[in-house]
Amino acid sequence: MRQLAILLCALVVMARPGHAEDLIPDDVLTAMMSADVVILGEVHDNPQHHVIQAEALKAVKPSAVVWEMVTEEGAQRLADKAVSDPEELARILKWIESGWPPLSMYYPVFQASDAPVYGAMVPRTAARAAMERGAATALGADAARYGLTVPLPADEQAVREADQLAAHCNAIPETALPQLVAIQRLRDAVLTRAILRATDETGGPIAVITGNGHARKDRGIPTFLARMRPGLKVFVLGQSEDGLVNGEFDAVIDSPIVEREDPCLAFETQN
Repeated sequence: MRQLAILLCALVVMARPGHAEDLIPDDVLTAMMSADVVILGEVHDNPQHHVIQAEALKAVKPSAVVWEMVTEEGAQRLADKAVSDPEELARILKWIESGWPPLSMYYPVFQASDAPVYGAMVPRTAARAAMERGAATALGADAARYGLTVPLPADEQAVREADQLAAHCNAIPETALPQLVAIQRLRDAVLTRAILRATDETGGPIAVITGNGHARKDRGIPTFLARMRPGLKVFVLGQSEDGLVNGEFDAVIDSPIVEREDPCLAFETQN
């Protein structure tokens, strides 16, 4: 029922397309179009957030789009053919197996730009390896360059672990929290690496489709970009629901909250 409700909501939003100037303030559009990297945050299952991302891509006209939801392998398969059929796109990207919300939400974003797709999703096997052997090991030789071999300050580590505990409904052992924080940092690093490769190969500007957690300026991708390529001009858009969003952004656009099941119910059924 949840998937059906989300799909219906996506179809309603897609049936009422807007224009960038209607959905995105003029000053935000201007800032986006002058940036080298435009990071477009989202709540993954909010269809309106993807409509706004699509309009932003049309305005920015990026030379490449980096996707959190696409693996590097999937992006390479996609590069071999032009896809206008959503079912074929889903097959090529193995979308259903990936566990992301329905492709119907993201399809307008794919359609909004014909720029090359760069995949930055950490495959599940790599995420499991990171849990077992550490995030730095999973990134290989690049780990030190991206700062993954350096522990976070104790107070920041504690805040991030508390955020992870809350995100998992206070239902996971505290011993797992350092690993979850490390994997989040790994995903930030992999996204950053894809952005830099896309910049070097296409010249930019680069757009990034990712969750608000990776987009946020106080701990996400922008902190890695500042470390790796401080000369890049980065603009970060966060997207809130009914005014609620965590983190720092250059601008925030608000959308109505989506009706969804309580995510904590999944943990209750496991007990």
